[in-house]
Amino acid sequence: MFNHGLDVKVAPSILASDFTEMNRSLQAMKEWGADWVHCDVMDGMFVPNITFGQQMIRDFRKHTDMFLDVHLMVQAPERYIDEFIDAGADLITVHQEATVHLHRTILQIKNKGVKCGVAINPATSIYTLEEVLGDIDMVLLMSCDPGFGGTPFIPYALNKARRLREMMGDRQIDIEVDGGVNEKNIDEILDSGINCIVAGTALFRSPDPKKSVEILRNGNR
Repeated sequence: MFNHGLDVKVAPSILASDFTEMNRSLQAMKEWGADWVHCDVMDGMFVPNITFGQQMIRDFRKHTDMFLDVHLMVQAPERYIDEFIDAGADLITVHQEATVHLHRTILQIKNKGVKCGVAINPATSIYTLEEVLGDIDMVLLMSCDPGFGGTPFIPYALNKARRLREMMGDRQIDIEVDGGVNEKNIDEILDSGINCIVAGTALFRSPDPKKSVEILRNGNR
């Protein structure tokens, strides 16, 4: 397995849960042994779908002490960052494609004492992040076109991950993947240097989610 020197974290995407049973879903994630709760915030502009906003994150925070991994698929996210942090987000991820002044947006997050990630869409080059790698905690590689759950995995995300690890050098930065992750492709995902695993359908429709979390963390070997 690729020796990236970082712990593997499993982050179920609550977008794949039953929205009428959110509290039960949060409790279930903890019982499964998951590490983070991945929260996909969509605005209907940057992506063609609308999910939930700041109030939902605030309600999650009331009902769980798990790490809230908040992924803003939002145009000009700098307008809302402070509100999501105040709501209880532990990590805010913004899209490189969605903010004109990326460095300023990163500093807005970091100056509030919260971890910062930057996401890139499948067709966006990793080299757009080269200048800010020293300022962030995580890179999120979209392995599907963002906006909907249950979409197929785009394989060239793995090559991007390998090149990104090389670019990072000795920096201890997480690489997260989101889109089409399942037990069948997890071995090659982990081998590529990715260490944060977002999965929605693969966990919420699993007959044994606890076992599935273990496989996503450790692979099939």
